[in-house]
Amino acid sequence: MTTSRSTYHHGELRQAVLAAALDVIAADGPGALSLRDLARRAGVSHAAPAHHFKDRTGLLTAIAAQGYDLLAAGLAGAPGLRERGVRYVRFAVEHPAHFQVMFQPDLLRADDPDLLAAKERASAELRTGVAGLTDVPDARTAGIAAWSLAHGFATLLLTRNVGGAIGDDDPEEYFRSLTGLLFSPQLDPHGGE
Repeated sequence: MTTSRSTYHHGELRQAVLAAALDVIAADGPGALSLRDLARRAGVSHAAPAHHFKDRTGLLTAIAAQGYDLLAAGLAGAPGLRERGVRYVRFAVEHPAHFQVMFQPDLLRADDPDLLAAKERASAELRTGVAGLTDVPDARTAGIAAWSLAHGFATLLLTRNVGGAIGDDDPEEYFRSLTGLLFSPQLDPHGGE
């Protein structure tokens, strides 16, 4: 859908381009992204998106930074590691385009300060969940195991590889069941509440 140039105010174009990019990525993946196409969709000159993002890599980096910020906000305050995993899965389901971009470092500017800061905020939230663990010989390895489970389940869910297996079950409840099967109750000292 093309929008008239007159509907955009200065400062809104950046967000409009990000939103259009997320729509393209959700529908066709990051490979389908083109600044020229996004400019057309926004009804602006083809140079306008480049003013905000420089190039496609800059746009994808901005999407990833935004995604890490959303993930950090979603993880904040979750009680226990299990619930942080549930919120991780929720984030992936609610923000599939961000999720696709965030974990493809070859698409991003790895040294971008906004990206690095956002990744650190999300990592700090994940580490907070691991910090509550007791009686584990190696908290770092436990954290990687928990992240692998949440990330793997979210990826399988988004790529529709577990849809038949979980049926109509709520993905978040299904994830809670998975963690109960594979990890001790100590991962969730608050009982999931």
